[in-house]
Amino acid sequence: MKIYFHLNLEGFSNCYLVANTVTNEAIIIDPGKVTRQIIEHIEENNYKLVACLITHNHGSHARGLDTLRKIYTPKIYAADYEVAGADTNVLKDDGIIKAAGFTIGYMAVPGHSPDSMCYKIGRVIFTGDSLTAGRLGSTNNSYARQNLISNIQQKILSQQEDTVLMPGHGPLSCVNAEKHFNLDIGCPELNIPPVIGRNINEDPIPLNSPWRQSTGALRS
Repeated sequence: MKIYFHLNLEGFSNCYLVANTVTNEAIIIDPGKVTRQIIEHIEENNYKLVACLITHNHGSHARGLDTLRKIYTPKIYAADYEVAGADTNVLKDDGIIKAAGFTIGYMAVPGHSPDSMCYKIGRVIFTGDSLTAGRLGSTNNSYARQNLISNIQQKILSQQEDTVLMPGHGPLSCVNAEKHFNLDIGCPELNIPPVIGRNINEDPIPLNSPWRQSTGALRS
């Protein structure tokens, strides 16, 4: 498996091209914008684009789909019918699909948006905007945030610790790093509680944190 990373500068969102070097087939995840570089990666390697996975129906993650469909004919998978109308293979809850010779697990993680999905291929999870390095995705209310945290803890942080997380924005992470250092879920290594229930003006690193005690850092 090869994974090619592409940055959409219009929305600073991440797009991934996942290729099976045995079957020479490929999957694209969150084509926020279809660039010349993406097409060159497909064409120069003679990949057959067989599927498109959408983590959620926001423009910076799905806007390039119209351009993509003018060039290729991939099957489109998403939780929102509106992504491609009748051509959308609508996903619900959790399950498995097969594409490009891969067995792909999908997991519903509503919170950032009602249709948020994560996709697992091998030891890699594509998290969309549900989880980024060190933080949760944005939510509109406390219920959605609690729901998102619950889903992430049950479905993502329960995976093997060396599982790589490829988010919709920002750098890569892994399950082990998020379990110990995600500020929104809580950082047991630094004795930092989760954001929920904490005053947003409160210093996120308490005075009894091992980090403060070892460095002598004080809040200014």
